[in-house]
Amino acid sequence: MTMSPRQRVRRAVEFDHPDRPPRDLWLLPAARLRYGDAAIDDFLRRWPTDLASAAGPDAAALGLTSGERHAAGIYRDEWGCEFINIQPGVIGEVKNPRLADWSALEDLKPPTPLLNLDVERINAFCAASDRFVLAGCCPRPFEQAQFLRGSENLYVDLAEDRPEVRRLLAILHDFYLKQVEAWAATAVDGLMFMDDWGSQRAMLISPAQWRSLFKPLYADYARIARDRGKKLFMHSDGWIFDIYEDLIEIGVDAVNSQLFCMDIEEIGRRFRGRITFWGEIDRQRILNRATVEEVRSAVKRVVDALYLPAGGVIAQFELGAGTALENAEAVFRAWNELAGGR
Repeated sequence: MTMSPRQRVRRAVEFDHPDRPPRDLWLLPAARLRYGDAAIDDFLRRWPTDLASAAGPDAAALGLTSGERHAAGIYRDEWGCEFINIQPGVIGEVKNPRLADWSALEDLKPPTPLLNLDVERINAFCAASDRFVLAGCCPRPFEQAQFLRGSENLYVDLAEDRPEVRRLLAILHDFYLKQVEAWAATAVDGLMFMDDWGSQRAMLISPAQWRSLFKPLYADYARIARDRGKKLFMHSDGWIFDIYEDLIEIGVDAVNSQLFCMDIEEIGRRFRGRITFWGEIDRQRILNRATVEEVRSAVKRVVDALYLPAGGVIAQFELGAGTALENAEAVFRAWNELAGGR
């Protein structure tokens, strides 16, 4: 039986035998700059994806941001963080953090206009689409705290267990809870949050501190998703092996992580069948420098370690400026060959 994309994704994360692993593609603006719209649009026509994202309030139109996020120059986000970008198609870096001095914390105001959703428009989008729709918001308390405070400053603060960190996280979390609650009241199929927690070989902070400070925040998002009948998706770059068990415990349905930073086979031995692996294929070497056959071997490694006919995988990868288009093609073709699909 051929399923709709929405059915396919839901069955994959529920381990209820989808007709094939769902497809998902994270398309970076830099890829369009490199290959052009015609080539990218042709790729998307040949390999349609099963997930979509509903658009939320326009932060720029509301006057909450300035500049272009992926353009060279200066971009200010909805929290007032200034990103300096020297390369079109990617995101810049914060060089002058807004909270370089903790005294500025008293003046920090959340971007509350983003809480005013056009529910009718969002619900109409969901009704018109046959794809699995994720909410157009993405809480990221750890990363937003870095943007506001500066990464180096924040790591020192965490090491010293400064009380200001907890106050900042409380401000961020209060806003994110309201935002997630608002989106959970719409017709979207899933909610999402993200934070990059790993370096190449270890967590960026100790798992114990992560469990103390951040796990409770994510557990709140999971509770909202569960109470509203939504699926919960998470993204985190780097080596995060130590927290997979925690993500399963709080109720994350699907996790997007850099599998190739870790021991994929050990991940499979410990966690296959317990959480859905939402990609990915290695974008540090395989997608941009490997041969087509090496790409197929990388997909086979993921299939062998994590795939079950009942579900538990989403064939996702990131198409950026460094991704060879023939390798992108090879990823989805390999998934079809190795795990079935049309």
